[in-house]
Amino acid sequence: MSKKIVAIVGSLRKDSFNRQLAMKAKEITESEAEFEILDISDIPLFNQDIEYPAPEAVKRVRDKVKAADGVWIFTPEYNHYFPGVLKNLIDWLSRPISSEEGQVLGNKKIALSGITPGMSGTALSQDHLVVLLSFLDAKIMNVPRLTIPHAMNLLKDGKLELGNSEKYLIRQKDAFLKFLD
Repeated sequence: MSKKIVAIVGSLRKDSFNRQLAMKAKEITESEAEFEILDISDIPLFNQDIEYPAPEAVKRVRDKVKAADGVWIFTPEYNHYFPGVLKNLIDWLSRPISSEEGQVLGNKKIALSGITPGMSGTALSQDHLVVLLSFLDAKIMNVPRLTIPHAMNLLKDGKLELGNSEKYLIRQKDAFLKFLD
């Protein structure tokens, strides 16, 4: 497989809606690209006192992002914004690795998706992410972005069933794979 995608889920909850959405994306992408959902549960709060050398968990995630062709972010929306855990990770990824190596998000191709119990489908949190990631010189695939509202209506026995929304996830996957060329 020629393309490598790393997924970042902006929720630490084991069975979060966005983790389940990322798993669905992995299922539909596996035959066309390498797809890994990063574990960010051990990333410490950003602190310049421990920035150099970076903690092992940060090094691990930086290396995976750096080696990937693209990053697919699955973000919840908390109070019309993306979660602090995602902001913290982006803060770490935005810092230069060393005096010789810059940050890993510059020119990195990124897709944005999200699902939420509310009505916005994470559109607002994604818009805020676009502002931040653009500042960091990431290359964001703005069309299509995936926003799925009313997540509770898509649960069956506690598991996410996308129903009619699955075609939009497939469309985004196809567009992202082309964007990575």
